[in-house]
Amino acid sequence: MTIKGKSILLGVSGGIAAYKAAAVCSKLAQAGAKVNVIMTESATKFLAPLTLQTLSRNRVVTDTFDEQDPAVVSHIDLADHADLVLIAPATANVIAKLAHGLADDMLSTTLLATTAPILVAPAMNVHMYAHPAVQANMDLLRRRGVRFLEPGEGQLACGYVGKGRLMEPEEIVAAVQAFFTPDRTLQGKRVLVTAGGTIERLDPVRYLTNDSSGKMGYALAEEARAMGAEVVLVSGPSALPVPAGVELVPVQSAEDMKTAVLDRLPALDLVIKAAAVADYRPEVTADQKIKKKDEVLTLRLVKNPDILQMVGERKQPGQLVIGFAAETENVAGYAMDKLVRKNCDLLVANDVSKDDAGFGTDTNIVTIFDKNGVVEELPVLAKQEVARRILKLAASRMSQPGGGTS
Repeated sequence: MTIKGKSILLGVSGGIAAYKAAAVCSKLAQAGAKVNVIMTESATKFLAPLTLQTLSRNRVVTDTFDEQDPAVVSHIDLADHADLVLIAPATANVIAKLAHGLADDMLSTTLLATTAPILVAPAMNVHMYAHPAVQANMDLLRRRGVRFLEPGEGQLACGYVGKGRLMEPEEIVAAVQAFFTPDRTLQGKRVLVTAGGTIERLDPVRYLTNDSSGKMGYALAEEARAMGAEVVLVSGPSALPVPAGVELVPVQSAEDMKTAVLDRLPALDLVIKAAAVADYRPEVTADQKIKKKDEVLTLRLVKNPDILQMVGERKQPGQLVIGFAAETENVAGYAMDKLVRKNCDLLVANDVSKDDAGFGTDTNIVTIFDKNGVVEELPVLAKQEVARRILKLAASRMSQPGGGTS
């Protein structure tokens, strides 16, 4: 799929890198996209609106109150018809406005009105980019699903050398094209994802469980399906909707999950163990409700089967196994130990004591390991984006000779 016929709303804010917006606009239009441009007042100090009007062949909007078509409200009309919003360059000011819902000019007002995906290409001084306020605003936007095109490092217009230079126009246009190109790298692959927490019954009305919501596993299942895979989702109890096109296998206990996974293992290409499986279960499950009698109730717990280890022991050549490790300390040490002991190909670890990486959050902060150590460290990202990154890495490993398995 190309960007021909796609409606792209290009927002240009006021930095010296605004001159590059002309090349971005030109290349998008040449590729067949319909480009509408909104410029902030500051941007017009660096680049004439007439330039972008000529390149886009559409009127450039700069003023919220410059309503030239009485049949529509301009910022709503532009917001509604965009297939994608691209802000290039994005200053610290525009990023802050988007993060905090300010709407005091045409661009920020339109950004609040759109439901289209948003791509942001920051450009600013190295110290501004590294400022905690700017990074916090970017983290907040990532959690809402906004995607960032990372700035480059090098000589900046202010004379500093460092990170903050706008991504080159060719790279920005390539990122836009990639956005509209379906990733089918898992086409024909059979993927099983485990998700959620298991529950271990004490009696008919009580059980042991954990705080897992299943969000990470469900995101992985959804993204794997979008990438063309045939997906089975083995899930503990969860309130999340089942992703379209995904086969759900509901389970409760660790024993249930073990059976569901091992029965299907021979036919799989990729196994992702994202579930938070209970390590122990009650030795005895009471047939009737346990009555409150004594001041102290003693429970004897026995170890549950280690599903990930069983999968690692039984995996065949060509199969890829990805494990997860939710830790609260010594994340790297425990992750590498788990990867080796359980014969995983990749291990996704996170510190669940962090605010944006724990159970039930919409975001995650993960580090991905293989047998050689750290493969990739991801910042705070929406779990859908984390899932996409993990699956892209898995797909690249699976395309290697032997499937990338150890």
